[in-house]
Amino acid sequence: MSSPKRYHPLMMVLKLWGLVRGSFFFLLFLFVIKAGSDSTIVYYARWGLLAVIGISLLAIPLKWLFETYAYDKKAFYLNKGILFKSEQTIAFSKIQNVNRHVSVIHRLFGLTALHFDTAAAGEDASVTFEALTLQEAEKLEELAANKEEKEAVLEETEEGQDAAPVLPSERTLHFRPTKKDTIKASFISLGFLFLVPLLFSFYSNISDIWNVDEEAKGIFSWIAQSPLTFIIVLAGLLIVSAVLGVVRTYLKYGAYELSSDKDRIYITNGVIELQSFSILKERVQAVELKQSLIKRMFGMTEVELISIGQGVISEDSPDIKSLYPFLPTDLAYELVEELLPGYQVEKKMNPLPLKSLAIRMIQPSWIWVIATGALFWFKPAVFGIAASWIYVSISLLIAILVWRWLNFLHTGYLLRDNFVQFKKGFFESSIFYTKREKVIEVEVSQSRLQKLIGAASISTINRAKPIRVEDIRDIPFSVGEEFYRWYLGRKV
Repeated sequence: MSSPKRYHPLMMVLKLWGLVRGSFFFLLFLFVIKAGSDSTIVYYARWGLLAVIGISLLAIPLKWLFETYAYDKKAFYLNKGILFKSEQTIAFSKIQNVNRHVSVIHRLFGLTALHFDTAAAGEDASVTFEALTLQEAEKLEELAANKEEKEAVLEETEEGQDAAPVLPSERTLHFRPTKKDTIKASFISLGFLFLVPLLFSFYSNISDIWNVDEEAKGIFSWIAQSPLTFIIVLAGLLIVSAVLGVVRTYLKYGAYELSSDKDRIYITNGVIELQSFSILKERVQAVELKQSLIKRMFGMTEVELISIGQGVISEDSPDIKSLYPFLPTDLAYELVEELLPGYQVEKKMNPLPLKSLAIRMIQPSWIWVIATGALFWFKPAVFGIAASWIYVSISLLIAILVWRWLNFLHTGYLLRDNFVQFKKGFFESSIFYTKREKVIEVEVSQSRLQKLIGAASISTINRAKPIRVEDIRDIPFSVGEEFYRWYLGRKV
């Protein structure tokens, strides 16, 4: 085992920055906005906040001083606690995903954060190194990733044979977005509207501290006085918003790369803040192809890799297990096959029988029942029309029935050989695909209505965080029986 090591001193700076951000709003509220308050609650809240900040400031250097980590050929060993010591062991064989995050502060010092997800639960579910040198991060990654190969080498060496060094596999680049892809992604993600919520958020935060309503009214009055001024200001805002949207999308996806070798899938992302994610192909539990309505209109699809680990270091480092969210649909299907041998998502699936539509249409809608009850009680006169609440109720019922009909048309299933595939949703469409050996539990059920027409519901459960449950309703009961037999035929 290696000698115990302290974490990099930059960890204290990161902890301090997190403390400043976490307490800033409370400091602003208690000591600036409520500066003149004589409330007893505010008084004790101030002292309580200062006490928490003081204890945290003392704990940050003590944690750096007393907490250490070590490793050998099998696991990480983490020593935690200041007053009460504990040891956490993370076996390399349990590691599912590896995630790196390089913030602006990390880049200034040539460091990185490193996160390992495991198949365990509780405190052994993951381990995060908040600040490591690049050399140390590479060393820890290699230890975790090459455990099996290194053990084989050791066994051969012990038997007296010459062992060849373990070399990293050559990576294949599958996708890198172009400038055209970035602009298109900005439009499809509505990034060109980025300035609107930004202005509203700025106005809301400022108005909480200073009264700016009169100044805002004066600006709006000046703009509205002249149609030409209004058009110029509106056009300017739209142009600035569009540019900011493209810049924001570029900073998020401009340096995106998707690659793989024979064992792992690699995703790198970020321009200012860098993040990378890798996962063993054999640890992918399922894939999901997702489309919003606007993405479907433009032929775009997002592919998510479903696995046990979260792939997130902190709240500031987003989960990047999803492939590029704006892939052309045909390319998305191709990438699934390239990245995961044996996975072949089919575009054509079995639709639900027409009798299933009847069940969906006659099932009571609690949204409509509650809304109609509220309308009947208050009887609002919409647009000044008496008894208009009746028309509102009827319109809501029609909208619900249309929504159910559209969902019915966009629902399908496929059961073939070693995989199962579900498709659901109209406004948010998804195709879920998994292999039989990745499913840990299935269920076939029937409601009273389903029994009347010989229909059933089926569901699968896959290992993930949280546990991934997927189901499809109102399929023929014979398919449900076939599904159950299909699952019993898996190799345990």
